[in-house]
Amino acid sequence: MTHDDKRRAALAAVAEVRPGMIVGLGTGSTAAFAIEALGERVRSCLTITAVATSRATEALARAAGIALIALPARIDLTIDGADEIDDDLRAIKGAGGAMLREKVVAAASLRVLVIADGSKRVARIGAAKIPVEALPFAQAFVATRLAALGGVPVLRAGFVTDQGNRIFDCRFPGETDHTALATEIAAIPGALGHGLFLTEVSAAYIAADGVVTRLERERTTR
Repeated sequence: MTHDDKRRAALAAVAEVRPGMIVGLGTGSTAAFAIEALGERVRSCLTITAVATSRATEALARAAGIALIALPARIDLTIDGADEIDDDLRAIKGAGGAMLREKVVAAASLRVLVIADGSKRVARIGAAKIPVEALPFAQAFVATRLAALGGVPVLRAGFVTDQGNRIFDCRFPGETDHTALATEIAAIPGALGHGLFLTEVSAAYIAADGVVTRLERERTTR
């Protein structure tokens, strides 16, 4: 059922894509369903261009027949997955290791859609590990600073990002102020990106037991 729900959420989000759009393509198993669905629409004469958030996504998009471009100043719509998302559309991302490029693409996007199955919807984010991308030169330094913030950083074994960096998967206490934490991590020299997406998500399509629920951020807070 999980795969079916991921596909349903992806189809709901892809329905927002219009001809001529520049579309950001996320990374991960759920985003892959969106890429597949977009490819089907492209083969049915939908004309779009896309920006990929990882080399893996680039390969999927090319295989689906989707035209890729370099990052522009503005992206119309981005579709991506999440490791956790709450009803306030605060998300944790980065299990696929692409959160740095995903955040850049999200920042360039007029609208960001998260797609997920029901297991990713939570009352409050924070149970999932928060990934932090670190410059290899600063790896030990970054780990020390993350620990000083109350985290337990664990180096992701055998993984190097598309940018040639390493990732720490960090556990933080349950009552962590994630807004403050995002600011504190961003201030660590050598920490290049983190998986807290607290304001970027415009809407979410979450499918559980065959039913898709759409959550939309109030426009005044976006």
